[in-house]
Amino acid sequence: QVQLVESGGGLVQAGGSLRLSCVASGSIFSSNAMGWYRQAPGKARGLVAAIESGGSTRYVDSVKGRFIISRDNAKNTVYLQMNNLKPEDTAQYYCNVFPSQRNYWGQGTQVTVSS
Repeated sequence: QVQLVESGGGLVQAGGSLRLSCVASGSIFSSNAMGWYRQAPGKARGLVAAIESGGSTRYVDSVKGRFIISRDNAKNTVYLQMNNLKPEDTAQYYCNVFPSQRNYWGQGTQVTVSS
């Protein structure tokens, strides 16, 4: 059974930083691209960043230069370092494989950025 557990969210002032972590159980991690996704109130969930098994990364334009996605295959963990946070980054953040699989969504972790 696949389980993805996110952590690291919280309340931070604009300009601050947070580091999110996602630990994956099961056999999905090492051979799959992984992604971080977010959903703000009233908006659809969307991709923030993704990392291939070999380390190649991609980002949505709104976070380029501020967020860094990384992975530790030995720990089955994917990270999202978020710097220079803005109020518009406020959302529930989730990890999943990339492209996402409906059955893999976890509880997510809330990030709130105050102005």
